[in-house]
Amino acid sequence: MNRLARAATPIERATSLLAFGMIGAVRRMPRLRALAAGERLGDVARALGIRRAVAERNLELAFPERPASERAAILREHYRELGRVCVEYARLGELARSAPGEVIAEVRGEEHLNAAHALGRGVVIVTGHVCNFELAGAWVARSRPLDFVVKPLSNPEIERWIRARRQELGVGQIEVGAGVRAVFAALQANRCVAFLADQDARRHGVFVPFFGRLASTPVGPAAIALRRGAPLVVAFARRLPDRRQRIEFHPPLSVENPGAPDAALRLTALHTALLEARIRERPADWFWLHRRWKTTPP
Repeated sequence: MNRLARAATPIERATSLLAFGMIGAVRRMPRLRALAAGERLGDVARALGIRRAVAERNLELAFPERPASERAAILREHYRELGRVCVEYARLGELARSAPGEVIAEVRGEEHLNAAHALGRGVVIVTGHVCNFELAGAWVARSRPLDFVVKPLSNPEIERWIRARRQELGVGQIEVGAGVRAVFAALQANRCVAFLADQDARRHGVFVPFFGRLASTPVGPAAIALRRGAPLVVAFARRLPDRRQRIEFHPPLSVENPGAPDAALRLTALHTALLEARIRERPADWFWLHRRWKTTPP
C-alpha cells in the first residue's frame, strides 16, 4: 500500500499531533528565540539518550585520536544543531523566502553550479545530512528547477506535511525506488537532481574510504552522472556562529577514463572524501546518529 494513502497508526497520530503542536508554537517565535528553543530541545534529546550510544560509537571510530571530553563536546553541539534544524523545518517556507543575507548569509561557489547548469545536461548535486540541507535546496530552487531524491518517512501525516512544504518552495521530489528513469527524465529536462549520499547503502552500495574505514556508500549519483554525462557538483550547508547558514558549491568532479568499469566507484570515493573533509572542519554539523559503518566489507 502507498504509505501516503494509508491511515496513520495511533502512535504515528500522537507523534504528528506533538510535532504539529511544536510547529505552531515555533512559528509564533522570533527566529533567534526559536533556534534557542531548538537547542534546548536537542539538549533534552541527548539527556534522554536518543541514539546517543550510536553517535558516541561513531565519534570514537571517526576521531580515535581526540580525547573523550572533546568528542562529548562535539556530540552536545550536534544535538543542539539537530534541534535548530527541527525548528527551522517548522518555518521552512518563511526562511527560504527571506531577504538576501537574513538567513542565508552568503553563497560560495555559485559560479560552479551556474556553469554546470549551462551545459544543458542537468546537474547531479551530491550533499549530505549537514546542517539544514532542505533550506539549501530551497535556495537552489529559487532560480533553477530542482528535485530531491528522497526516502519517504514512515509516518504518512508528517511525510505529507513535508512534501507540501517542498511543493510550496518549488522543490520536486523523486522517491528512492522509483527507478532511474525519473532521474534521467529530470536531467534530460536540464533539472538539478540532489542526492543525500552519506548513509549506509548496505549491499547495494560500493565500499569507499570514510574516516579511515571502508563504508558502504550509494553509487547511484556517480553512476547516473557518468551514464547521463551530467556534471556532478558537491554542495554543503554550514552553520555560522550567528546561526545563519552559508551554502558552498564545489567545482564539478571528474575522473579519468569515465567509461571504465570502476569509474563510478572512483567518483563516489571523490565526493565522499569531500564530505569527510567538510565534517572534519566542523564535526558537530553532520548527522552522527546513523550507523554509518553498519555494513562490513566482504
